[in-house]
Amino acid sequence: MKRITTLLAGSAIALSVTGSAFAEKWDMPMAYSASNFHSKNGADFAKCVTDATSGELEIVTHPGGSLFKGGEIKRAIQTGQVQIGERLLSAHANENPVFGVDSVPFMATSFDASVKLHEAAKPELEAALEEQNLKLLYSVPWPPQGLYFKKEVNSIEDMKGLKFRAYNASTSRLAELTGMQPTQIEAAEVQQAFSTNAVESMVSSGATGYDRKVFDAGVTNYYEVDAWLPRNSVLVNQEAFAALPDDQKEALTTCAVEAEERGLNMSKDYTQFTYDGLREGGMTVEPASAELKSELEKIGETMTQEWLDSAGDKGKTIVDAFKK
Repeated sequence: MKRITTLLAGSAIALSVTGSAFAEKWDMPMAYSASNFHSKNGADFAKCVTDATSGELEIVTHPGGSLFKGGEIKRAIQTGQVQIGERLLSAHANENPVFGVDSVPFMATSFDASVKLHEAAKPELEAALEEQNLKLLYSVPWPPQGLYFKKEVNSIEDMKGLKFRAYNASTSRLAELTGMQPTQIEAAEVQQAFSTNAVESMVSSGATGYDRKVFDAGVTNYYEVDAWLPRNSVLVNQEAFAALPDDQKEALTTCAVEAEERGLNMSKDYTQFTYDGLREGGMTVEPASAELKSELEKIGETMTQEWLDSAGDKGKTIVDAFKK
């Protein structure tokens, strides 16, 4: 009897080890703070997948650039250092202009327009990502982009010479066309950059400024210009995805659809919340002057044409579909 009990116990241990051997853990780096709505949405997505697969595919998020910095995340997914992650895809427009479609100034300036533009661009985006061993799972827009300054600004003339935080090719080009000096800085470093006067201005959503408490770093003015709505995209390594059992692939894609819809609603809700938060921090939050808005729209026309020139036929296909 003792021998039978021992054998049964050994079998149970073996089954337990065998079962756990099939479980897989994916680390998911994210560039923005845990309190940011993108990171919260990502955590909900990770839990959805983990629950749907009964823990056989566990996704663990790492917000705030704690595992990989923002600029490192896409490459880490491509090379298999991690299987999944979230990245501001427009930061890689130098690799393919299609990646920057969501950051063309004044092309899509509302949530509805952002969704329409994304659907128009999705086939080209997916094809471009596939060439890089990546698969797009879901994409969520930031709130509309506005301008932050350490002083009152009413025209482009007031912006000349200012040190400007850039986060992709479009923002660097915007700085050049307005006479500012661009410096590439990731979101996690924004408050320090303002505190040390490494930058004096930036274009971003109310969310970035609120999350990073830029009002504690001397930023005084935010102007609502609704320039564009850049998107964060959750990407997965193609080989890692292909290796999953069909039920786990379905869990990933189903949870991704839910995350995209949930994230869109979170972004909408977060817009006014962050504006209120910036005001509570002592900042002036208001629409840009008519003069500044008009000048920026002219710059937007220039940048749209530049993007179309660089994106070629693929860009034209996207814009034609968007305008239908």
